[in-house]
Amino acid sequence: MGGMNAVTAPNDPGGQESPLFSEASTDSTAHPAQPAQQQLGVQAQPMQPVQPPQAQPAQPPAAQYPAQQPGYDPNLPPLTPQPQYGHGNGAQPPLPQPQRGRQQAVGTDLTGAQLVRRVKRAPQSGWRKALYLGTGKLVNPGEGPADRRRRELIARVNQPLRGCYKIGLLSLKGGVGKTTTTTTLGSTFASLRGDRVIAVDANPDRGTLSQKIPIETTATVRHLLRDADRITRYSDVRAYTSQGSSRLEILASEQDPAVSEAFSEHDYRRTVDLLEHFYNIVLTDCGTGLMHSAMKGVLDLADSLVIVSSGSVDGARSASATLDWLDAHGYGELVKRSVTVINSVRPKSGSVDLDKLTAHFAARTRGVVRIPFDPHLEEGAEIDLDRLEKATRTALLELAATVADGFASDRIVR
Repeated sequence: MGGMNAVTAPNDPGGQESPLFSEASTDSTAHPAQPAQQQLGVQAQPMQPVQPPQAQPAQPPAAQYPAQQPGYDPNLPPLTPQPQYGHGNGAQPPLPQPQRGRQQAVGTDLTGAQLVRRVKRAPQSGWRKALYLGTGKLVNPGEGPADRRRRELIARVNQPLRGCYKIGLLSLKGGVGKTTTTTTLGSTFASLRGDRVIAVDANPDRGTLSQKIPIETTATVRHLLRDADRITRYSDVRAYTSQGSSRLEILASEQDPAVSEAFSEHDYRRTVDLLEHFYNIVLTDCGTGLMHSAMKGVLDLADSLVIVSSGSVDGARSASATLDWLDAHGYGELVKRSVTVINSVRPKSGSVDLDKLTAHFAARTRGVVRIPFDPHLEEGAEIDLDRLEKATRTALLELAATVADGFASDRIVR
C-alpha cells in the first residue's frame, strides 16, 4: 500500500489490513490506540494522579490546648457555662412551661356557652305565662321580675353545706307561731334541697310539732335514746321519725303526761350527736322557757338561731327580751348570727309600725323576714306547702335563703 506498512490483525485469517491503526502507527513514537469516546468526538478527561497518603502530624495533648477540642471553631463566640443542678448548691432546674396544644385550643372553642344557642326561660306566672301558653309556646316573653326573684332565692337556699347545720327556734312568748315556723322552714329546706332535714321537738312539756305532719310512728325521742346503741344506719333512725310530703322528718317529744322525767341537756346532746351523722340540717323547736336544762344544750350546739316574734307590741317585746337574755348570758355572737321572723303579719296591722319594728331587729340580728298571715297556717293542723298562698311561699323562700346565707360563715368549729 504505497509506502505504508500493513499490519495484520493477529486473528485475521485472510491477512487483511486492520483499520484499527492509522498511518501514524508506523512512526517510532506512535501512541496507543485512543478510546472509543475520542473516536466518537467526545473529549476525554485526563486522569488525575493518585497522591500517596501523608502522615498526620502528632497532636499535642488536650490538656495543653483546651480550646482545640474536636469540633472547635475559633470563629464562634465563647460558650456560656451552664449551671450545675443537684450538687448541693441550692440551684433548681427551671420548670417546663405549659404548652398550649391543639387539644386545649379546641376544647376552649367547644364550650356549651359558645355552641348552644341561649333561649329565654319560660315564664312561670302572670300575663307572661298566659301569653306563652295561649300561643302554644310559640311566643316566649321570658321570665318576669317575680320569676327571676324566685329563682335567685332558690339558688341561695341550695347553697352547698358541709356537715350538719343546727338551727334553734325560740321565743319567750307562746302563741307566736314558733312551731309553725319550724315546720314551714324545715319543709322549705327539705322540698328544695337534696339532703336530709329533720326537726326535733325539744319542748320539755307536751310539744305539738308532731301534729304538723302526718304521723307515721308513735316513737319519740325517748325511744331513740333508748335504742341509740343499736342505730348504725339511716334506715335505723327512720323507724323513729315521721315524714311529710315535703320530705321533712320530725322526731316527736314525749306525749305521755305520766312521764315526769324532763328532757335534759344531756338528752339533747346525745340526740344531736346521733342525728348529725345522718342529717344535714337539724332544726330544734324549743320551749318558751330559757332556763330549763335542754335550752343550754340547744344554745351551745346551735350554729344559728331563729327568733320568732308576732306583729304585736307584746310579741315584739318578748322577742327583744329574748335577745337581751342571750346577750347577758354570753351568747352575743350567736345573736349576731340569728334571724328574726315577724310572723303572721296581716295586710292591715293597725297602728303598729312594722317598718320601725323591722329596723329594730335588723340592727341586732343578721336579717329580718316578715311572714304574712295565711289562712292555711291559721288552721293549726297539718301543714301542706302547696296549700299556702303565693306571698307566704315567697316569704318562706326568703327566710330559708337568709338562713342559708350563713351556711359557710356561721359554722362553729368545735
